[in-house]
Amino acid sequence: MPKDTMKKPLVFILITFLLSWSLSFGYFALGGETYRPSWFAIAILFMFTPMLAALIVQKGIYRQRVLSPLGVSFRINKWFMVAWTLSPLIGVAATCVSLLFPGVRFSLDPASTNLFEFFGKVLPEERMVDLQRQLSMLPVHPFLLALLGGMVAGATINAIAGFGEELGWRGLLQKELAWLGFWKSSLFIGLIWGLWHSPFIIHGYNYPGHPIAGIFMMTLWTVLFSPLIAYVRIKANSVIAAAVMHGSLNGTAIVPAIVIRGGDSLTVGVMGIAGIFVLVLLNIMLCWLLKKQAA
Repeated sequence: MPKDTMKKPLVFILITFLLSWSLSFGYFALGGETYRPSWFAIAILFMFTPMLAALIVQKGIYRQRVLSPLGVSFRINKWFMVAWTLSPLIGVAATCVSLLFPGVRFSLDPASTNLFEFFGKVLPEERMVDLQRQLSMLPVHPFLLALLGGMVAGATINAIAGFGEELGWRGLLQKELAWLGFWKSSLFIGLIWGLWHSPFIIHGYNYPGHPIAGIFMMTLWTVLFSPLIAYVRIKANSVIAAAVMHGSLNGTAIVPAIVIRGGDSLTVGVMGIAGIFVLVLLNIMLCWLLKKQAA
């Protein structure tokens, strides 16, 4: 193994964290808060820092081509469908697992679910009343609308934002760490990916009220999700598929909260223990699949 095998990945990681953490810590140092309009703008910029870092490293520092080496391919194949549908299935499965927790109940009334408890913390009371009225007028249950809407967003606008991350994580970093082997490289990327979220997690993102435990949970979650998205990226031979999978995840992660009541951010939903349980099962299935393919 050459001595500089880790040099390029480490330069990428350093630049990514420097750009993203400077942006986020600067925002919060100036009094910014999560789930405000300004925060959403910062969050979008934050998501594009891995892409910017990848471009700086790949083109600016190493003077290498970007598109083909980093897997930017729009050749559609069946694995794009897997990328598009797996994340919503994780959301549905996490909903079912969440109902196994003590004190967690299923409800078809969105106003009594975790969704309204969450929005009640970030929206004014009059906006909550309007939201409840709008939901009551929908022709189908908001669970289905959120699931389908999240999938549409996952293949379009969310995929663009997902590409901002994936060109770095599953583009440059996965390519440069391939020598580690599939599992070691995936788990290492998942670790970096999870810790990268820390500036937002400590300010209430995904795990409100649990800043320290939230960082641990987020990192565990990304470590478990990383092999799945890495495998899809490899089979699709495209980082675009990874962006679609990432976008679908971001679009549908909210769906369990629309029909469950009880628990908290650490236990229920896609990002809680329920979601982690689903990811563990999927990783066991992936391990079996890889062993079968190697036999």
